[in-house]
Amino acid sequence: MDAVIFDCDGVLIDSETIGQHVELECLAEIGLIYDRAEYADRYMGTVSGDFFGGLDRDHRARFGTPLPYDFADLLHARTWAALDADLVAIAGVERALAGMTAAKAIASGSTIAGLDKKLRKVGLFDTFAPHIYSSELVARGKPAPDVFLHAAKQLGVPGDRCIAVEDSVNGTLAARAAGMRVIGFVGGGHCTPGHGARLSAAGAEVVIEHMNALLAALGRMS
Repeated sequence: MDAVIFDCDGVLIDSETIGQHVELECLAEIGLIYDRAEYADRYMGTVSGDFFGGLDRDHRARFGTPLPYDFADLLHARTWAALDADLVAIAGVERALAGMTAAKAIASGSTIAGLDKKLRKVGLFDTFAPHIYSSELVARGKPAPDVFLHAAKQLGVPGDRCIAVEDSVNGTLAARAAGMRVIGFVGGGHCTPGHGARLSAAGAEVVIEHMNALLAALGRMS
């Protein structure tokens, strides 16, 4: 393989635990209660428009009214406050990245501004720049393959010569649709029992529980 393309949230930075906690808390306050695993499978890895569109449909189905007009602003404010206080890199990721020789990039559903802020906070921005790509740059977010294909094109590597590292079902589906092999990562604090099996069912060839296992997994797949 010539390149490794990483998701960001939940793979490089331990943000999904923080984000899901805030999201589920805010949603419960307006009466939308979700099973955590089902919520993750539906919404983790999606772009903002798809995320809020889905929540709006859920709210209309349950209450017959749209999502409160100020919900997105409230959620963003509370999420960023929590991230500013608690965001860290995934354990072992710096060492794994330092040991890689293949080209690397990020293909994320997060916004461009969000990626910049989060990666700089944990000290990983310069490790990937300029190959940091948001779904804002393409027509469709995950589970469509667009952001993975865009990242591969910018690296100058065909999709079938890339390995993707993903923690979400939507992201795994996106990478597979781009023709990439996938390593599923379940070491983030947000991953529930059975998450690895769900990633495997979506197309992940290997599932790892810690970034210490990444280089060996890449070696087996090369």
